[in-house]
Amino acid sequence: MLSPGLSMLWETVDAERALRERFGLGGRADATRLLTAVLAEHWGLSVQVLPRLTLSDHNAIAWVSSDHGPLVVKVSSAQDRFAQLAASTRLLTELSTRGIPVPAPLPSRDGPVRLEVDGPSGPLSLAVLPEIPGDWLDVSDLPAVHAAGACLATLHDALGDIRTQGLPDHAPRPLPDRLWGWLSDRDPGRVPAASDRLAELLTGLPAPEDAPQLIHGDFRAANLLVRDSGIAAVLDFDDVRLDHRIADLAQAGTYLATRFRGWGPTPLPARAALRAGYETVRPLGPLGSRWFETLSLWMGIAAIPPQDDGRWTTAVDALIRV
Repeated sequence: MLSPGLSMLWETVDAERALRERFGLGGRADATRLLTAVLAEHWGLSVQVLPRLTLSDHNAIAWVSSDHGPLVVKVSSAQDRFAQLAASTRLLTELSTRGIPVPAPLPSRDGPVRLEVDGPSGPLSLAVLPEIPGDWLDVSDLPAVHAAGACLATLHDALGDIRTQGLPDHAPRPLPDRLWGWLSDRDPGRVPAASDRLAELLTGLPAPEDAPQLIHGDFRAANLLVRDSGIAAVLDFDDVRLDHRIADLAQAGTYLATRFRGWGPTPLPARAALRAGYETVRPLGPLGSRWFETLSLWMGIAAIPPQDDGRWTTAVDALIRV
């Protein structure tokens, strides 16, 4: 897990400075005082210690020991995202009632599961969640990856009929249009053979049969906790959006191995295990299989960084040969 103390999740900047500039807090002790006061006033909780505080952009995650047990407090200073963050937190409550393994938010004394409070340098949005024991997904644990695939399909079934006010409701462009547009205008051309193959796969490919729905949008190792090769919790619904299920599955297959730094591609055995697990709940069918191959190749090409060390390019070459 993450180291104790104050740290940055993925950015290579000074954490003390980021905490001061983004949240108006002078250090972990200052953050402890703020959270102790807020949790006591609005949640009726007594904070005992704050051993770990991690920053990511204008968001912070605080691990807290309390009289209610170990908790995770999510804090944001990004005011333009407050409405969606509140909606995604309510979504966790809804999913937990449907048996999806997510951390169910603790309601505040007045009922809402996410609150806006005054911070030292501006408003803050907070949610309090139980800390779920488990380890981040290891893609070499193929039974756990298989379980993750089944969990994603079950999650898609639950998300398919949820309508939560404040969540994204704008339908995306049709998938064929998005991919052709990317090939025409945005393909950096790092693997010409892969781009040619993508065009071949797209030619004559009908649109997916299912309509866009809510999807997780960031289903990968950093957001999956595992116990005994089973999924203990799916985390971080802050990137939930409307899209096709198959797009979420292909994105998960592309980025499943990634955590916070030094991202690398998902090995082929893990991709296969993820898909196999998914299909135990929801078979793809012929058209879904074609779209999975097409989207996996597209996302693999798009994931190649400008200064690739060879891993992502090799992964795309392997997709062409499958």
